[in-house]
Parts: sequence; structure tokens; C-alpha cells
Amino acid sequence: MSTVLIVVALIVVFVIIVAAVLYLGPGRGSGRSGLKRRFGPEYDRVVARHDGDAKAAERELTDRVRRHGDLRPEPLPADQREQYVAQWAGLQERFVDSPQDAVAEAEKLLARLAGERGYPEGARYDDQLDALSVHHAHQVDGYRRVRHVASDDGRGASTEELREAMVGARELFEQLILAHPEENGKNRPGSAGRNRNFSLRPKGSGA
Repeated sequence: MSTVLIVVALIVVFVIIVAAVLYLGPGRGSGRSGLKRRFGPEYDRVVARHDGDAKAAERELTDRVRRHGDLRPEPLPADQREQYVAQWAGLQERFVDSPQDAVAEAEKLLARLAGERGYPEGARYDDQLDALSVHHAHQVDGYRRVRHVASDDGRGASTEELREAMVGARELFEQLILAHPEENGKNRPGSAGRNRNFSLRPKGSGA
């Protein structure tokens, strides 16, 4: 009888382990595959910054998840969302004549919007960026790029580089402007803005 009980106990343990693995899946686990799935291009960027040391990169990313994984973005009131959408549309128009100024204002607007959604305030840029990378890993580099070209170090950026940074920043803006994360892919304000052919080129560029 004791042997039968041991066998049954082993089967139960095996079923529990399998169920746990299936539940966690590659995108939910904290191992390498889970982090790569969760962070996507951000994972590769952090590994490169650690000179190819994947373990060091994974420790950093795991720490980001620990610190910011439970963050639940605050919804924006409808009127506030409309104001942000109008401001972003104005910046896209301003880019035509003053691309550098428009990019600088776009960086400030993103920082302010992220703070409104409950992410760390823009004054804590590194902390804000880490939190955004946990929840918007595929768009956060747009924020990083627009901040760079808006800084003194990026003053020599070409118009094309400014345009690419602005387009990347717009992708994060579209994510942050949603009332709830589950709205991804639907009910986005200014759906025409999703057109990837939208022009952010200055007058006379032939575009």
C-alpha cells in the first residue's frame, strides 16, 4: 500500500510541475527565455551594454521587473487624453518648420504623460525609463532616441534622424495615451496616425 501511495504522490507532483510550466510559459518565467520574450529588443540592447554578458543583463532586467512589474498605469480622463492628442498633433505640424524644437517638446510631453499615467516622474529619467521598459519594451527605445537627439549631444542630428526619433516616440505616445493597457490595438485616438507613411519631413524635402 505504501508503494502505491508513493507512486500516486509522485504522479501528483509531476502533474503540478507540468501545470506550473504550462502556466508560466516562456513569456512569464523569470529565466532567460522569459526575459527575452518580455523585453524583446530591449533585452538585446542591455546585453550589448554589458559587453555581451547575458547574466549581468538578466540581473538588471530581473531587477527592473521586481521594482516596476506591479505598476498599474492610471487611466487618463477623456478631456486630458484629448489635450495630449491635440498637443502631439501640433508637434507633428511644428516638425515641418522646426524639427529640433518639435523633438525637444515631444521628449518633454512624453515625460509628462508617463508621469500622469503613474510611472516615475520625468525628473527621475533613468527610473522612468526602466519602468517604461518593463511595460512597453518594444516602444521604449523611441523615448530614449528622442531624448538623445533633443539633448546637447544630439544637436548635430540630421533631419532624417530627427524624423526617425519622432516616429519612434510616437509609438510610445500611442501606447501611453490609452486609458487601459488592454486597449492596445483598438480604440486608439487619431487612428489615421497609425499610418506608418505619415510624413514628418520639413518643407522642401521632396517628401
